[in-house]
Amino acid sequence: MIVHSTTDAPADTGADTIAIGVFEGEAIAHDVDGALQALVDSGEAKAALRKVAVTHVGGRRYVLAGLGERDGFDHERARAAAAAVVGRARELGARNLCWELPHHVDAPGFVEGTLLAAYEYRAHKSGDDDGPRLEQLVVSAHHDVSGDVERASVAAEAANLARDLQNAPGNEMTPAALAARAGELAGVTVDVWGRAEIEAAGMGAFAGVARGTHEDPKLITIRYDPPGASGPVLGFVGKAVTFDSGGISIKPGSKMSEMKFDMSGGAAVLEATGAIARLGLPVRLVSVIGATENLPSGHALKPGDILRAKSGTTIEVLNTDAEGRLVLSDCLTHAIDCGAERLVDLATLTGAILTTFGSTHAGLFSSDDAWCAEVEAAAERSGELVWRLPLHPEYADMIKGRYADIANAVENRKAGSITAAEFLRRFTGDVPWAHIDIAGTAWDNGRPYTPGPGGSGFGVRLLIELARSAAGAA
Repeated sequence: MIVHSTTDAPADTGADTIAIGVFEGEAIAHDVDGALQALVDSGEAKAALRKVAVTHVGGRRYVLAGLGERDGFDHERARAAAAAVVGRARELGARNLCWELPHHVDAPGFVEGTLLAAYEYRAHKSGDDDGPRLEQLVVSAHHDVSGDVERASVAAEAANLARDLQNAPGNEMTPAALAARAGELAGVTVDVWGRAEIEAAGMGAFAGVARGTHEDPKLITIRYDPPGASGPVLGFVGKAVTFDSGGISIKPGSKMSEMKFDMSGGAAVLEATGAIARLGLPVRLVSVIGATENLPSGHALKPGDILRAKSGTTIEVLNTDAEGRLVLSDCLTHAIDCGAERLVDLATLTGAILTTFGSTHAGLFSSDDAWCAEVEAAAERSGELVWRLPLHPEYADMIKGRYADIANAVENRKAGSITAAEFLRRFTGDVPWAHIDIAGTAWDNGRPYTPGPGGSGFGVRLLIELARSAAGAA
C-alpha cells in the first residue's frame, strides 16, 4: 500500500473515502456543510470506540469513526479505530483512504492499524472474487507528520512481511527459503551456514534437532553496523522451526497444520532487522536465526539421547518436542560469540504460555532488571504486550539432568514456560538477556487489527521500538 502524509485538506487529497475521528463530547472539528455533525447529532454516528457510520457529502464518502474518550486515547485505541474503518472501507470497495488526523493526536497508531488490518494473504487463492482493496493511505494533518508516518508505515509493512513468511506453507517456507529472504534485505550483511557448518561449529543441540529432516538447516546471521552507530551491540535471536511435528515425541494430529507457525520468532527477527536498516537507526545489531524442520525419521533425535551444545553444556533429551530451546541454546551462544552485548530472543516456545496468558500478553523473562525494563517499555509503546514472569534457583534446579548437565524438559509438566526460560538462561552467560515466549500471540491473536486467521507479525514492532530506544530515538 502507498502511504504518505499531507497538509492538504482531506477533500483535496483525491481520496475516495475520508475517515474522521469522533471523540466523546466533542464536535466535528472540520464539518462539511453540517452533514457530519448532523450524523453525530442523529445518533447514527457514535463516539464509542470502533463504531463507524457512513455518509456522502460533496461527492465524497465519509466514514465517521468512534474514538471514545479523549482522555486515555492512545496508539492502541487508534489502531483499533483504524481497523474498524478498514473493515467498513473494504465493504464499500474503497481504494484510496484519507485519515484526517484529530487535533493533538499522533499519527502512528492510525497508520499501523490501517496497514495491519488491510493485510491479506492470498498467495494460493485462485481468482480475485472479493472486490477492490485499499491501495493508498493518506494522513491529512495541520502540520508535517511525514516522519511519524514513514516510521509507522515501515514498521507495519515489516510486520506484514513477517506475516507473509508465517502464513506460507511449510513445503514452501523451508529453512533455505527463509535464508533466501534474509539475503534480500538491504543495508545489512548476511551469512548463512548449512548442516556441515553447523556441525563443524560444535552446535550439537541445533544439529540434533535437524537430524530428522532432509531439509538442510540454516543458521542465518544478519549484521547491521551503520556508520556512526554507538552503544551496546544488540543481539536479536529468533526460533525458526519451519515445521514442528514434535519429532519422535510426535504431536497430536489435531491442528498440527498450525505448526508451520513455529518459525514466527525467526520471521519477526528477520523482518525487524530489515526495517531497522531501512530506517537507518544508528544502532549496532547482530541477528541470529536458527531455521530447521523437526520431523521423525530413522535419523531423528530420540528421547534419552544426549547432545553437546556449542557452549560445551551437555543436554539430556527427555522430549523431542521441546526442540526450540535446543535450537536457541546454540543460537544464543553464537550471538554472544558474534559480539552481542544485549540479548533478546523471540520464540513460540511453550504451549504453557498460552494457558497462562491466552493471546493478550507474551511471556517475558530476563536476567537483568534494567534490560528487562527497556524491553517492557518497547512492548508498551508498540502495543505488543508482554508480562514478566519470574526466574528462580528452584526452577533452575528442575532442569538438572540425570545423565547430563541439564534436561530439555520437565517430565512433571510443572512451570513449563519458566523452566524453558531457565534452560535458555544457561546459555547467556553474563550478557543481559530477555526471552519473549510468543506462542500465544504469534497467530490468531484476536487483536482488532490482526484478528486472524494466520500470522500476526508479533514482535516486529516491539524489536523496532527496542532498537529506536537504544538509538535514543524513542
